[in-house]
Amino acid sequence: QVQLVESGGGLVQAGGSLRLSCAASGRTFSSYAVAWFRQSSGKEREFVVVISGNGRSLNYAESTQGRFTISRDNAKNTVYLQMNGLKPEDTAVYYCAATQRVGVRIERHEYDYWGQGTQVTVSS
Repeated sequence: QVQLVESGGGLVQAGGSLRLSCAASGRTFSSYAVAWFRQSSGKEREFVVVISGNGRSLNYAESTQGRFTISRDNAKNTVYLQMNGLKPEDTAVYYCAATQRVGVRIERHEYDYWGQGTQVTVSS
């Protein structure tokens, strides 16, 4: 099992940047693909980006490609989400999630472990 804790959310003006972190417990972190999802008020939780366990495979949602960058440091059991060029529509609670399923998955039901979420608010 793995436990996930997100941090780094906050309030930022449009065009600004934030870096989210997802810290994981457990000794086999590199065997987990980790994804970021987000959920804004009144909407379904949506996929943002995923990184494979070894960091070699990535998959971005079209809405974030070119602005968001995911990375991981398996020695620190941490995944990062660098968000640049933030827009008001990026406002949401951001969740990290982990799965041991093979491949880079984008569906919520494919993830077995979730963090508690961190709020990102982008003002116009």
